[in-house]
Amino acid sequence: MCIFTAVFHDAIPMRVLLSQVKIVDPRHHTLSAPCDILIVNGYIDRIADRIDDETAERIELPHAHVSPGWIDLFADFGDPGFERKEDVRSGCAAAAAGGFTEVCLVPNTIPVIQSKAEIDYLLHKSRELPVTIRPLGAISKDLEGKALAELYDLYAHGAVAFSDGWQPVQSAALLLKALEYVRAFDGTIIQLPDHQSLSTHGLMHEGIHSVRLGMPGIPAISELIQVQRDMELARYAASRIHFTGISTRQAIEAIARAKQEGLQVSCSITAYHLALTDACLEDYDTNLKVIPPLRSQEDVDALKQAVAAGIIDAFATHHRPQDIESKQLEFEYAAPGMIGMESFFGIMNRELATIDLLDKIAMLTTRPRSLLGLPEVEIAVGKEANLTIFDPDKEWTFEEKHIRSRSHQTPFIGQRLKGFVYGIFAKHQLVLHSSSPE
Repeated sequence: MCIFTAVFHDAIPMRVLLSQVKIVDPRHHTLSAPCDILIVNGYIDRIADRIDDETAERIELPHAHVSPGWIDLFADFGDPGFERKEDVRSGCAAAAAGGFTEVCLVPNTIPVIQSKAEIDYLLHKSRELPVTIRPLGAISKDLEGKALAELYDLYAHGAVAFSDGWQPVQSAALLLKALEYVRAFDGTIIQLPDHQSLSTHGLMHEGIHSVRLGMPGIPAISELIQVQRDMELARYAASRIHFTGISTRQAIEAIARAKQEGLQVSCSITAYHLALTDACLEDYDTNLKVIPPLRSQEDVDALKQAVAAGIIDAFATHHRPQDIESKQLEFEYAAPGMIGMESFFGIMNRELATIDLLDKIAMLTTRPRSLLGLPEVEIAVGKEANLTIFDPDKEWTFEEKHIRSRSHQTPFIGQRLKGFVYGIFAKHQLVLHSSSPE
């Protein structure tokens, strides 16, 4: 067994040997028998049943599986402007601990990610880190929803898609302009499904539990109306739209119908929307205050059925760190969001236990990269190593020692999860957990 390290290696050995790992390849829908992978200078040099190389650092991990590196479609590192909650370095550490080699960051920063300068800042700050940052450029200037940001300039300098992040565009006219504009370079608009005219004063899902707890509700129709409106705009513009954090049965059904009609629509879900319901808010735990809110058991069941039916395209962590001061308040005044990277796979894999492993990994690798038009990641000789290393069957208890984020605001501490991430190999760097699964 290797000794785990919690820091990014400044200089990794020139030769690393991953011993007796199973390769999970969603592109070919295969799971290999145990094999060895030799990585030399960051590139895959050999793949064979057994490789003897005394000069390589041998990594032996119980029941280890290796897949193309995972990508997170929607996360918040708070940098620049909110570094007290998270910064690029701590966010990348959390991502690596969660198995993510690439992360799409929302533009809700100060300043907003709306020009070459902000994109260059993120890319430069993460240049030496093993996790690749994929900026999401703002749709509207200053996220005000009034005028378009310079979308093509953002695209030309590294924005992989466009979103106003936690403040979804409410103006139909502005969103239509954005959809028409990005069509010229096959860009993607990402929307949080929240019609704020119906949800502004809500604190949790509108239903029997909101009535019983005496809290104003966010109705499921606020999500449905946003989804239906935006899909019709995408239809009119002949453009592409993605909804992140889908949480209701009605919205899923609407998206399924739109896909059957051939619309360029896709969607992703979080792990916590699979694991928690509005009934969990009984103790007014502010860690459970999220947008979109935790929904009913009926909605959770619909999400799981939609994954099985292939309606859901990808996953997103919605990692949204908050400091203690933002959470230790009355529920009404607490900031929304929870951390979601380090525990993501264990929660998702536990809740989707009946879904084939290859399908789940595809939703973390090939499908999101295809949605964003990013190059495929191959586990093949001669290719640069971009790998996630994990045990899909390991049951373990999630504890604070597993958290690398600056924020520890999560309701999952102490829970038993299924599926442990050992670490990643990306950008010529090996990052492994310092904490054991138990």
